[in-house]
Amino acid sequence: MENLGHIREEARHCTACPLYKHATQTVFGEGPAKAKIVLVGEQPGDSEDLAGKPFVGPAGQILDRALQDAGIAREKTYVTNAVKHFKFEPRGKRRIHSKPNAAEIKICHQWIARELAAIAPDLVIALGATAAQSLMGKAMPVGRNRGHEVTWRDGRRGLITVHPSYLLRIPDAESKAREYKAFVRDLKQAAKLAAT
Repeated sequence: MENLGHIREEARHCTACPLYKHATQTVFGEGPAKAKIVLVGEQPGDSEDLAGKPFVGPAGQILDRALQDAGIAREKTYVTNAVKHFKFEPRGKRRIHSKPNAAEIKICHQWIARELAAIAPDLVIALGATAAQSLMGKAMPVGRNRGHEVTWRDGRRGLITVHPSYLLRIPDAESKAREYKAFVRDLKQAAKLAAT
């Protein structure tokens, strides 16, 4: 079985797709090497690209709060992304997130596959459609599959929910509060599945 440190070091030098050319660095996953729950997001954002750590920006703050509200200790989970480099479009001085395409997701899948093989978690949570596509090997609509147990293409148990950045984009407070509760409900369901 591979060691996570070895995989991380190898990923640091990845040039398999063009995304590495403009990103600051590879953003690898972090957390316990034997975590029971792995959370997989889409890709690093601007904050993550600069810090070199997953889920440290605004979406990460929502994830931290939701995990706490669901009774899951973030420090006991492993968090990572389907794509390891930040894909963006420059707009003035800002770097605006750009969704990874199917080829980039496929090329980067080797890293998430190796992370999961090394960790051997009880449950893998896909945060959003890109993560679900990476883990299943095909498009998986979030709305239709959300909150239900799935089996990923590698045979691992999983659950699909929204990406926390989705909650950041909801304009009105009432809808945002409702969707946040639904996100916490999904995470509570994940905690139950991981315990069985």
